[in-house]
Amino acid sequence: MGALLALTSALTYGIVDFAGGLLSRRVPHAAVTLLGQIGGLLLAAGAALLLPADAVAGPDLLWGALSGVGSATAMRFLNRGLSNGAMSVVVPVSAVTGVALSVLCGVLLLGDRPGALAWAGIAVTGPALWWVSGGGTRLGREATDGLLAGVGVAVQYVALGQADPVSGLWPVAAGRVAAVLVLLPDAVRTPGLLRLPAGPTAQALLIGAGAALGLVLYLLAAQRQMLAVAVVLAFLYPALPVVLGLVVLHEHVSPRQTAGLLGAALATVLLTVG
Repeated sequence: MGALLALTSALTYGIVDFAGGLLSRRVPHAAVTLLGQIGGLLLAAGAALLLPADAVAGPDLLWGALSGVGSATAMRFLNRGLSNGAMSVVVPVSAVTGVALSVLCGVLLLGDRPGALAWAGIAVTGPALWWVSGGGTRLGREATDGLLAGVGVAVQYVALGQADPVSGLWPVAAGRVAAVLVLLPDAVRTPGLLRLPAGPTAQALLIGAGAALGLVLYLLAAQRQMLAVAVVLAFLYPALPVVLGLVVLHEHVSPRQTAGLLGAALATVLLTVG
């Protein structure tokens, strides 16, 4: 059951990333990001009510709120990158960066002791990011957005992991509230935000709900499955938008970027298993 939940989380995240990237190319990415977090808040609050918590303490909600700040950062730069660049660059860079930083935070701040495989994954991350970004003299804007989104992903997962499991899904809901508050000032300055057509508005809300569902599914999987296995399965999500970007959008990927994508996949597995 845990493996199925983790795989479903990966599938959900993959679809959300692809759909969010396409929508961000048609409407302002700030509007997509804000409405997505509102949709995520509605789903997370509903899920928290359906799955009552044993006890919810203030620190658990604060950790959840910090996780939401990370989510807002991740989605803001991910959607900005996807609105301007190739999914096959932005998504893998953000995923590998997020996993790598999560491991480093665990070592430096939480006292984790990764094994040899995890350290090997960290060593693979640098070349993978370089190749995915094209191997030029500097990172392009798309890869930079992916790096910044990866920082947000790391904050999201590290902070959420500090909440007590007895708090149920309320830290996830608290995170969506914090994300909305963080994104609101930038979104209200977006021209046409309040005049966004009903269709794109509904799509953005559904995309955000899907992202929150993916996070909920991952948490449920981690409670039922060995953590390393759950993380590996859930972090397979970058494969779907990359494949869809290549097949559906006919994006061009150079041999060096192909090597980077393979390195990113290898690094993700090594980091999570190790």
